[in-house]
Amino acid sequence: MMDAHMGAIFMPHGLGHLIGLDVHDVGGYVNAPPRIQEPGIKYLRTTRTLEEGMVITVEPGVYFGDALIEQAYANPEQVKFMNKEKIESYRGMGGVRIEDGVAVTANGSELLSNTLPRTVEEIEAFMNN
Repeated sequence: MMDAHMGAIFMPHGLGHLIGLDVHDVGGYVNAPPRIQEPGIKYLRTTRTLEEGMVITVEPGVYFGDALIEQAYANPEQVKFMNKEKIESYRGMGGVRIEDGVAVTANGSELLSNTLPRTVEEIEAFMNN
């Protein structure tokens, strides 16, 4: 599945980015190795070593985009891993991404978004207020 780049079909975005003066801070490639150009990896927004005081997002997600799904259905190296019935049940809903803000500390990290709603019930209650 990794060799077939299956993750790039359903998670075509990066996994996170630095937060600084702008929501999408540009410092992710300072003194870092060159970007890898493989699907699913080329959109990573930082390869640098994280340092104390930096803030980065962690944003896993899943998307059901028609163009990428159709390309994968036509690719014999990808379609063999796909459950078309299950995928089709989610098409049209777009996708979902949960984005957390994480501060890098001297001893690890601090989750900055831990008070946000997480469960379906919490999110629906928040949206209804």
